[in-house]
Amino acid sequence: MTTLIAATTRTLTSGLRPAGGGRAGLPPLTGPIRRALALLALAVAALAVPDGPALLLGALSEAYLAVAVFVAGTLVLLALAERGLGTDLGSLLRRHARWQVPIAALLGAFPGCGGAIVALTQYTRGHLSLGGVVATLTATMGDAMFLLLAQAPEVALLVLGISMVVGVLSGWAVDAIHGPGFLRPTAPAGVSGAACGAACDRTDPEAAPSPVAARIERLWILLLGPGVALGILLAFQVDPDAWLAPVLGVAPVHWIGVIGAAGALVLWVLRGRGMEAGAGGEEPARGGVDLAPIVATTSFVTAWVVFAFAAYELAMAGLGLDLGALFQAAAPWVPLIAVLVGLIPGCGPQIVVTTLYLSGIAPLSAQLGNAIANDGDALFPAIAVAPKAAAVATVYSALPALIVGYGAYAVWG
Repeated sequence: MTTLIAATTRTLTSGLRPAGGGRAGLPPLTGPIRRALALLALAVAALAVPDGPALLLGALSEAYLAVAVFVAGTLVLLALAERGLGTDLGSLLRRHARWQVPIAALLGAFPGCGGAIVALTQYTRGHLSLGGVVATLTATMGDAMFLLLAQAPEVALLVLGISMVVGVLSGWAVDAIHGPGFLRPTAPAGVSGAACGAACDRTDPEAAPSPVAARIERLWILLLGPGVALGILLAFQVDPDAWLAPVLGVAPVHWIGVIGAAGALVLWVLRGRGMEAGAGGEEPARGGVDLAPIVATTSFVTAWVVFAFAAYELAMAGLGLDLGALFQAAAPWVPLIAVLVGLIPGCGPQIVVTTLYLSGIAPLSAQLGNAIANDGDALFPAIAVAPKAAAVATVYSALPALIVGYGAYAVWG
């Protein structure tokens, strides 16, 4: 899984990149500066809202204990599984051509974007059909799946099951219509991972290792063990703060969550999403698992979850908005909007849609439509290496998203 995570971290620009230097006499806004300004804007918004600081701290704690610890724990487990079950995926796809589409859908269904990126890499090498690409993009929910798994696992399994079935059927339909060789690259089977070339090399130049970031990362990893244990207790509705706070005078679990989220945000500012396996120059952790890309991915997801959680709470408190009423008034359009958001490359906007669903604002039809249309970070290398195939696959994944979204709307509303 380390290779999957490393591929994921290479494909995403970790922040808004400068368009070419700053104005004359002013330094350019680098990735870290832009990310720091985004956090500053969030803090200013919290100060402008009644009880805003408390709401922001609550969002930080919840993001860490309800999402971040499960993201990191899942990635570690998957990395260990990959270490024990390593195989040559290209050879597997060639030997079992008739099962390419289901295999591609299974890769896409992995939480995060690593599995989908690996599938698309096999496409660029000529091992996978366009139907397999459609199956991958349809089945993947990207990093938003981590959030759904952490807070509503039963819904996550439903969404995963529906996305995989729709992905397989869509992929087979595309191959039946166009043939398995349609738009398939002719790269030889022996091409290495470098075939992705500049398309996959989207590493943030500002994400070079630094001693400060390395120290914060080590401390953050040390906090992860207790964080996972506390996250599991809270998931089972056991709140240690309920009996610790009256004795200690503070809520230690709450503040552990705040510290963990704050550390993730600092790492996100300093490194963005540009950390690759081994980038820190340190030896992999015991068992051969490189924790640097796991921390980078978790920090990225945590940052988006914090922004989504905090923006929702601050908007409710500061503007008196009733998003539930707004979404109810525009109910017939909500699945379409969710599908259109799903067409945006990257995982951030999709995390926002999932947050709205978990908050009871967006309906299940919107979540399903977005999950199927959502291509996540996997679309970046596809656009760069095979833009025509990426455009065709995106259209083909949007059609079943609309069908399923409005089908669910007809049944559940």
